[in-house]
Amino acid sequence: MTSRIADAERAAASFLMIGFEGLSLTDGARSLLCRGAFGAILFARNYADREQVAGLCAAIKAADPARPVAVAVDQEGGRVLRFRGPGFTDVPAMRDVGLHGGPDRARTVGALLASELRPLGIDIDFAPVLDVDSNPANPVIGERSFHRAPERVAACGVALVEGLQSGGVAACGKHFPGHGDTDLDSHHHLPRLGHDLARLRAIELVPVRAAIAAGVAAIMSSHILFPALDASRPATMSPAVLDGILRKELGFGGVVFSDDLEMKAIAEHYAMPEAAVDAAAAGCDVLLVCHTESLQEAILAALAKAIIDGRLPVARVAEAEARRQALAARFVR
Repeated sequence: MTSRIADAERAAASFLMIGFEGLSLTDGARSLLCRGAFGAILFARNYADREQVAGLCAAIKAADPARPVAVAVDQEGGRVLRFRGPGFTDVPAMRDVGLHGGPDRARTVGALLASELRPLGIDIDFAPVLDVDSNPANPVIGERSFHRAPERVAACGVALVEGLQSGGVAACGKHFPGHGDTDLDSHHHLPRLGHDLARLRAIELVPVRAAIAAGVAAIMSSHILFPALDASRPATMSPAVLDGILRKELGFGGVVFSDDLEMKAIAEHYAMPEAAVDAAAAGCDVLLVCHTESLQEAILAALAKAIIDGRLPVARVAEAEARRQALAARFVR
């Protein structure tokens, strides 16, 4: 029984990608990584300069030297650049890339980002944004999107994916199935989009389909309710969205990351950490928990219990692990 619990805890930990405070690896983060967490995500709070962040990446990977430990960052361009200063290019917002240069420039930007991230030990960049800039009132996407035309977003997104991944950094398209037409920010609210599936296929899913065809390594889910697809659960927690649309209809076989589960769209509307179990069961292969160590521990415990109880089936745990291992084999150093 003790062995079964230990195995369940390690399997549960492998669903987690954690964030932490400060410029060095915390004891709590090191413990979670030693116990099997898939990796860590870095923010501006973790960065002083290139030498420091390279050392931090090395420390993260050394926390469990028996396996590849992933390190990720949101290094998009524009206002979403976690690393700035000497040794990093001030990459413009993707709207500027989409309007001035298009796919050729996007490919160059992707290659540039990889050339600046890969030497530090960064394995995954949560880019490109594949959302279509269809709502001028959108408070969170806007200039982060390449364009208002889905075909232009698709072409630029594919090019940036190719640039990043040819440079050895896994790309992660976001925010599935589409955050571009919301008028609320999921960091603070639970957005709701009433589009039917025909509209989603014509607009929001066009760039996602193209990125999948181009071999994008990962896709990030959005914390948005799409009542036409699932009346009660946001995309991150919805089997209809993640398994039905992303896996079965679009044929995506890579890793699905949740957006940060500590965002208020989830944390203020659903019971945590049970929402994390629902997200894993729905199809998220990696759960981002970016801030709070106590919540990371609680989610690990809930996942382990769900594995033991069978709420998180063995087959689901195994398929998620296989996808994570495939990404790690290709990109994690």
